[in-house]
Amino acid sequence: MNELAGRIAVVTGGGTGMGRELVRRLAAAGCHVAACDLNTDELAHTVASASTGTGGPRVTAHPCDVADAAAVSAFAAQVAAQHDTDHINLLFNNAGIGGGGSFVVDDQREAWDTTFEVCWNGVLNCARAFMDMLVRSDGGAMVNTSSINGFWATVGPGFPHTAYCAAKFAVKGFTEALMQDLALHAPHVSAHVVMPGHIGTSIALNSLSTHGTDIPLIRKNMQARGVDLDSFSDEEIEALIRDRNTRFRDDAPTSAAQAAEIIIAEVLAGSWRILVGDDACLIDERVRADPEAAYRPEFFESIHQAGHLAAFGR
Repeated sequence: MNELAGRIAVVTGGGTGMGRELVRRLAAAGCHVAACDLNTDELAHTVASASTGTGGPRVTAHPCDVADAAAVSAFAAQVAAQHDTDHINLLFNNAGIGGGGSFVVDDQREAWDTTFEVCWNGVLNCARAFMDMLVRSDGGAMVNTSSINGFWATVGPGFPHTAYCAAKFAVKGFTEALMQDLALHAPHVSAHVVMPGHIGTSIALNSLSTHGTDIPLIRKNMQARGVDLDSFSDEEIEALIRDRNTRFRDDAPTSAAQAAEIIIAEVLAGSWRILVGDDACLIDERVRADPEAAYRPEFFESIHQAGHLAAFGR
């Protein structure tokens, strides 16, 4: 696939961040787009900002929880009906959420399951629901968003990150395995795995809205790191967390718009392995060069010294 005009794309997590920017850029290139998200207000804003008026590509909004297989099947049926099509050309499995860091701590289990189900089952559900429509196209691509945490399972020493990392490893492995499956059974459809570094999106804020703020757990984790929060009220801690998550979005070295531009360009160029951001490229290079060292504190410190991942702390 070397052009977007007249094609049909599906973008999950289209309400904010990279999803919103993917929708905008696809539509600007003449591609019809069906976008889904759970946040209906943000989704409506995306569609309004991407629509080019009468005669332009069709951009439709679909409220959907990608972790719900039945809802995703209904979403696929809506796409077929609203776009009057039996096929799509592009599926961007972009929806994601953080949270549920520890697999060991029982009181994180609900958040763990929610995060894993969105980040992994969301990809699987959409892949299943839209595969027949991709195969019916004359050329198609499935673009699955993993992460640097799909090959490097940490955000730094002292911070468990198991749900998100496990899901993103699954997305990467599934995509690579799917490449061989498609080459055999549907060679006109390609698979691509996207591995962004720190991108300016609202994922941290969205995760906070979904899971809430577990104040006792934050106090416990920070105490283990030698930080005493006894002088801070619960409200002050919540404000600190919200401020940190806002800065994660606003101070990122790569914007969501830049990330979307890179992703689309690399898909059109036929790249199956798409690293997004200088931080992602550096970490990928160093993990592959010395995987045994990848989880030592000094490895993370070397990433900091190279000027990356400042928002993740030490």
